[in-house]
Amino acid sequence: MFHADHYTGTRHDQYETVLGQLRGLVHGEPSLIANLANASALLGQFLKDVNWVGFYLFDGTELVLGPFQGLPACIRIPLGRGVCGTSAGERRTLVVEDVHAFPGHIACDAASNSEIVIPVIKNGQLIGVLDIDSPLKGRFDELDKEYLEKFVQILTEELAV
Repeated sequence: MFHADHYTGTRHDQYETVLGQLRGLVHGEPSLIANLANASALLGQFLKDVNWVGFYLFDGTELVLGPFQGLPACIRIPLGRGVCGTSAGERRTLVVEDVHAFPGHIACDAASNSEIVIPVIKNGQLIGVLDIDSPLKGRFDELDKEYLEKFVQILTEELAV
């Protein structure tokens, strides 16, 4: 059974706790959907000042909405379009301080002002992206980037793809 922790210590310490929780949630579970659903729920309850946390999955052509926490979202995103499509197409993490200044930004939720997107890649194959939005400009920093990339790495180790 999962118990929400009271995250204490530095942000580094808090992220380490979340990584441990994720390992416990996904260890030995081969279901992609179950693991992504639990991962988005875990981040949704851990991260402060966010309004959307979830995954878009690559179907071989474009990104398609997957498990998430937040308001209903855009269903399909072409590679190279918006923050998610650009991150997936370039296969690199993007930290965007002001999404309204990002060329081709796709506004699924008008309340979103900043975003971080981490590609999910296993054995060189694009699985999708982890997308997190915030109503605050400049919400995400290098520590978020570092630990969210570790978070995605833990997920990919368990994915049966």
